[in-house]
Amino acid sequence: MLEYNHINEKIIDTHLHLEAWENEEFSDFTKCFEKHREITGASAINICTVPTRQSNVCNNIMLAFYKLKNKNTFIHGGFEHIIRPVTENMPKGMDLVTQYRELMEIGFDGIKLIEGKPICLKPLGNNLNHPAFDRLYSEMEKDGTHIVFHINDPHDCWDRNKTTQEFIDKGWFYGDGTYLTFEETYNQAIQLLENHPNLKATLAHFFFCADTPNRLEEIFKRYPNVCVDITPGCEMYHSFERNHDFYVEFFNKYSDRILVGTDGTFPWATKCHTWCLNILYEFIATNHKNMAFDDSILTGLNLQGEAKENILYKNYEKRVSKEPKKINTDALLRYINKYREFIKDSDYQRLLPLIEEINR
Repeated sequence: MLEYNHINEKIIDTHLHLEAWENEEFSDFTKCFEKHREITGASAINICTVPTRQSNVCNNIMLAFYKLKNKNTFIHGGFEHIIRPVTENMPKGMDLVTQYRELMEIGFDGIKLIEGKPICLKPLGNNLNHPAFDRLYSEMEKDGTHIVFHINDPHDCWDRNKTTQEFIDKGWFYGDGTYLTFEETYNQAIQLLENHPNLKATLAHFFFCADTPNRLEEIFKRYPNVCVDITPGCEMYHSFERNHDFYVEFFNKYSDRILVGTDGTFPWATKCHTWCLNILYEFIATNHKNMAFDDSILTGLNLQGEAKENILYKNYEKRVSKEPKKINTDALLRYINKYREFIKDSDYQRLLPLIEEINR
C-alpha cells in the first residue's frame, strides 16, 4: 500500500464532496478537509455538492460556509429538483436558471450536475435534454461557467453477472429494463453537446470511456471546452494498465483535456481521498508501480513538464480560475431564507451560530 507522501508539486484536487454536517470523527464540517491538504500538500481543492443524505440546498449552504472559513477552496453547487420528473412548471422563482443565478451570486465557482447518473436521471424523467435543462445549459454556455458533469456509470452496472454486490446494494444496477441503457444515455450526452458545443463541461470519471478512447478523441475534436477527469472508478484504471503504452501517448497528446480528482466524500472515507491523491500523483508524475484502488497493479505514466502540470493543476485554473470567487454573505443569507423549507430543523439549528457570526 502506498503511504501518504507529501506532494511537493502544485496539485489541485478538483473533485471532492461534502455530504453531511458531522460524524464521530469531525464535529465541525468547516475543518473537515484541512487534514487532507496538510498531509498531501494539495494547493487547492474543489468541493462539489452530492445530495445523498441531505437536500442540495443544505449542501450548497454547507459549501458556502466551508469556503468562507478555508482559503484556496473552490465550490460547485447543485440544484433542488422540487418537482420530479423535471417539468417546465416549477414553482415561481425556483426554476433551474434562477437557482443557477442565485448560486453564481453567492460566489460558487461552478456547478456540479449529478443528474446524468442513471439512479438520478431516472426519477428526473430520463431526459438530459429536457427544455428545462436545455435553458440551463444555454445560460451556463453563455456565461462560460464550469460544470463537473457525471453522466452514465460503468458498463458493468447494466450486467448483474459482472457488477459488484456493493453497487447492487447502493442501487447502481441498471439492467432491469427501467433505466436507459449505457448507449442511450451516451447518445443523449452527445446530443446535449451538439446543442451546446461550447459548454465548459468536465465529464467525470473519464466519461466511462477508458475502454473506448476513440470516443473521447472524437469528443475532444468536436467540442473544444470538454474535458474529462480521472477521478476513480477502478475499471478506468484497469483499462489504463492493460493499455499502458497507448495511454502514455494519449495522456501526453491530450494533457490539456484531463483533470485530476479523488471523489473523496466527507464525512465518510475521510482517509480514502488522502491515499487516493497520492496514487493519482504517482500515476501521473512517476513510472512507479503501485497497488491501485482495488489492489490491482497500476504503472505510472511518468508525464513530464507541461503535460504533467496541465493535469495536476493548470487545466483547472484555465477552466475555472486561479483564485476562488469570494462569498457574498448577503446573497447567502437571502438563499438560506428563501429555501428554509428545504433545511431540516436540526440542520438549521447548526446553521444559526454561523449565521450569527456573519451578522455580527
